[in-house]
Amino acid sequence: MPRTSPADGLRFAFGTLTALPVRVTKWDREAARAGMLCAPAAGLVVGLCSAALGGALMALGAGPLLAAVATAAVPAALTRGLHLDGLADTADGLGSARPAEDALRIMKQSDVGPFGVITLLFALLAQVAVLFQLYEASWTRGALAAAVSATAARLALTLAARRGVPPARPEGLGAAVAGTVPHGAALLTAGLITALAALAAVPFGAYESVQYAAAVVLALCAAELLLRHCVRRFGGITGDVFGALAETAATTALVVLAFG
Repeated sequence: MPRTSPADGLRFAFGTLTALPVRVTKWDREAARAGMLCAPAAGLVVGLCSAALGGALMALGAGPLLAAVATAAVPAALTRGLHLDGLADTADGLGSARPAEDALRIMKQSDVGPFGVITLLFALLAQVAVLFQLYEASWTRGALAAAVSATAARLALTLAARRGVPPARPEGLGAAVAGTVPHGAALLTAGLITALAALAAVPFGAYESVQYAAAVVLALCAAELLLRHCVRRFGGITGDVFGALAETAATTALVVLAFG
């Protein structure tokens, strides 16, 4: 059997975590492992696209609010709203207070309940509010925040796919990637992304360099708390839970960057 190449991992990451026209050529546990390790790369591309649009609008004379809204909209467009849908479905499942089987059934329904609507509303409001604040300070701060938050969002998925985290269902994306990433590789990836976030903020000063590193770490902590709660409630992870983790990490990272 041919070994999985880095290109297979990148195709898996971009083909499953974005709506970009990338065809997944290999779909097995080895490809899933490589793909989830490459997930932050997919996040970085999404974040750079967000930053490019926000920066372009600012350069054309638009205000920071429009730039913030556009920046928050790009990740939704580049994922066809799947992560936001996952956040809403997970909120409905957790909010139902039903047994795991019933909660999972609620999450599979196509409609969005009140818990999902409220969670989406506040998450998007928080993202736009922070991006507005940062774009108002300078377009470079808004752009860097967009890139770092999107990367941290997908990094949370790398950690969620680590060994020992079970799937809640025998099918779906959750089952395909659950438990594929070795602990050491997950931690090494997390350390690398944290260091790169700090390095990217060095031009803003030492304080903000530390702040960007803290944003990634706290984003992962928030996602980990949600992950553990979902595993207790649902018996494991699902594709919807992955979406919820990504949005939770992205929002947390941005909120951390609002202080200072």
